[in-house]
Amino acid sequence: MRGATLLGMAILAVLLLLQAVAWLNGLDTTTLNIASAFEGASWVHWMGTDDLGRDVLARLAGGMRVSLTVAAVVLLITGTIGITLGFLAGWFGGWVDMVIGKMTEVVLSFPGLLLALALAALVGAGMGNVMVALGLLGWVGFCRLARVEVMKLRAVPFVNAAKLAGVATPVIWVRHVLPNCTGPLLVESLLVVAGTMVAEAGLSFLGLGIPAPLPSLGGMLRDGMRDVLVAPMLVVYPAVVLISLSVGANLLAQGLRARFIHGRTLAHE
Repeated sequence: MRGATLLGMAILAVLLLLQAVAWLNGLDTTTLNIASAFEGASWVHWMGTDDLGRDVLARLAGGMRVSLTVAAVVLLITGTIGITLGFLAGWFGGWVDMVIGKMTEVVLSFPGLLLALALAALVGAGMGNVMVALGLLGWVGFCRLARVEVMKLRAVPFVNAAKLAGVATPVIWVRHVLPNCTGPLLVESLLVVAGTMVAEAGLSFLGLGIPAPLPSLGGMLRDGMRDVLVAPMLVVYPAVVLISLSVGANLLAQGLRARFIHGRTLAHE
C-alpha cells in the first residue's frame, strides 16, 4: 500500500500549497465587496468571488484551517477518553471491562451523526460546541482498539517484569504499553480526523456547526447551493477540497495500516 501513502501525501501537499497561495495573496475571509460579487478567476482572485464579493480561495483556506482545528481538538478529546477507558478495560478486565463495554454499546446503539445533530441542536451552533459534541461521541473506536492491544500486552515478559519490580501501573502504561500501541492508534487517529472533518462540514451545512463569519467548507457548500445555477464553482470548490481532505487522510491511514501489519508479520516470523 505504498502507493496509497504517497497518493495521500500528494493530495495533502496540494492542499498545503493552496494554503500557502492564499496566505501569499494576503486576502482575508471576511472582507465584503458587493460590487465584485460573482467575479470569475483572475490574478487578484484566483478562484473568483462569492455572492458577497469575498475571495473564494481565501475562504477555502480558512475553511480548511477551521476543519483541521476542529479535527485536532476532537482527536484530543476522543483519544484521551477512549484510550484511558480502553486501557482500564483491557488491563483490569472483570467488572471494569463489563461496565466500559456496556458504555460503548450504548454509544454505538445511536447513529453517530444523528446524535451529534441532536447535541449540536441542544447546545447551539459554535466551534466549541461542535468540538464537544463530536468529541463526546467519537471515543469508542479508540476504546475498543486500546482494549484489544492492552489485553495482548499485559502478559508479555517485559510488562510482567515491570509489575514484579513494583512499577506503578500508570508508569507501565506510559513507558511499556502505550509505545507498543502507537501504530494502530495512529491509524485510528487519521480515520477520526477524516470522519470529524466530514461530520463538521455536515453540521455546518445544516446550520448547526461553525457560525458566520468564520469560513467553513460545509457552510460554503450551503451558501453555494443558493447560487448553483449562477456560479456552480461555489459548490464545486468546497466539495472538492472536503473530499480531498477526507480521501488524503484515509489513504494515509490505509498505507500506515498495511505497513503496521507487515511489520508485525515480520516480527512474528
